[in-house]
Amino acid sequence: MQNLPLSVIVPGLLGAGAFVVSIWRAFFSGLASVPGPLLARFTDLWYTFRIYCGHFEKDSLELHKKHGAIVRYGVNRYSISDPMAAKVIYGTGSKFTKSSWYETWSNPHPDAWNIFGDRDPKRYALNRRQYQNTYSMSSLVNYESYVDDCADLLCQRLEEMSAKDGSDGAGAVNMGHWLQCYAFDVIGMITYSKRMGFLDFGEDVGDVMRNLEDHLAYATLVGVYPWLHPIIFNIRNWLAGSRGKGRQFILNFTQDCMAAHQAKPKAQIAEEGLKTRDGDQGGTLDFLSKFMQKHAENPEVFTSYHALAGCTSNMVAGSDTTSISLSAILYYVLRNPDVLKRLQQEVDEHCPQDKSSPHITFSQSQDMPYLQAVIKEALRMHPATGLPLERIVPEGGVTISGVFFPEGVTVGINSWVEHNNKSIFGEDADVFNPDRWLQEDKERVAAMTRHWMPLSLSLV
Repeated sequence: MQNLPLSVIVPGLLGAGAFVVSIWRAFFSGLASVPGPLLARFTDLWYTFRIYCGHFEKDSLELHKKHGAIVRYGVNRYSISDPMAAKVIYGTGSKFTKSSWYETWSNPHPDAWNIFGDRDPKRYALNRRQYQNTYSMSSLVNYESYVDDCADLLCQRLEEMSAKDGSDGAGAVNMGHWLQCYAFDVIGMITYSKRMGFLDFGEDVGDVMRNLEDHLAYATLVGVYPWLHPIIFNIRNWLAGSRGKGRQFILNFTQDCMAAHQAKPKAQIAEEGLKTRDGDQGGTLDFLSKFMQKHAENPEVFTSYHALAGCTSNMVAGSDTTSISLSAILYYVLRNPDVLKRLQQEVDEHCPQDKSSPHITFSQSQDMPYLQAVIKEALRMHPATGLPLERIVPEGGVTISGVFFPEGVTVGINSWVEHNNKSIFGEDADVFNPDRWLQEDKERVAAMTRHWMPLSLSLV
């Protein structure tokens, strides 16, 4: 032993210590009794592999079905299915902070951030207030005409494809792809007052879709091992060249869109502001114009990076979640002919008779109860996020579902698991049933609404 060099002894001792700690944590700690895959007691490789396979939401459902309210899915990682847990973990005033998994959703730079991935509670709260008015529903409804224009173009493309395939309608159409094209062009319109051409060409313009999918896969997987992020991120972008890869590509693409937008004369930007349905100037500017106005008014508080972060978030979060949600709604409606028939009747009843204004407005859609029920039920069955939205237990620990979690432990709720909780949504929680939202028991509906989280938790 005395002849062994220090370079051998130290790593050996560290390795032995790590082994002892892992054994203690797996079998003797206060959370050793929490069930889950055996491998997950020692390493996060099980979790990483299941993410890579692409159906972790199903794994989560099976784990909770087999083991109950609390399950282990990684080292120091616990998924929770308890009606009281969401308010404790994610509720207003909660001291739970985001886990290190979120670090990979931004560039590996101390000053880089985005609303979804920011782990600094104070900075997150401050920045969220900066965007609050822009993303309020009262502001978003002013962009309806952009949404309608893109919807009209999507319908036109579908009719063209139907005509090409003949009257028998034998041709297959990848609706997931076309709905993503639609989502990207809507985002382009409301962000830059310009369609990006996805619906025009029906293809991945400039490899944006491919790089977005690459970014989402990278952030999700590498987030399990965030210490690798600064290394892998820089290597990937160096190999990809000047345009970058994944998130860096999206950032560069966004910067190009911003540069082209800002190169326009101010009068042209103002002219491109939204018009009301009667043709008068509505005065609503696209997101980038609003961001740049805020920057001009207070450049130290709302910086140019705020504008870039906002536009990039529109691209990343807006397009993907929108296309997933629309695909889910279409899927469940088409799989249930009775639902389709009933929904068609309600739409026909509310569709404007005046052909000069053929679109149902957002305001009018709020008076269509079955449509709202179908949307809510489809997003309950297929929420856009499939992983637990991880949080770190704060100082002092917390007891959830009868189990004490000490400070520093990672806990989270998977929307798929929450939406399949029979104590909340009934014994038929695994069945598509829009009528559950139309029952006369208003307290039950209110309780279901409190636990309906298809998108909201992914933004906090």
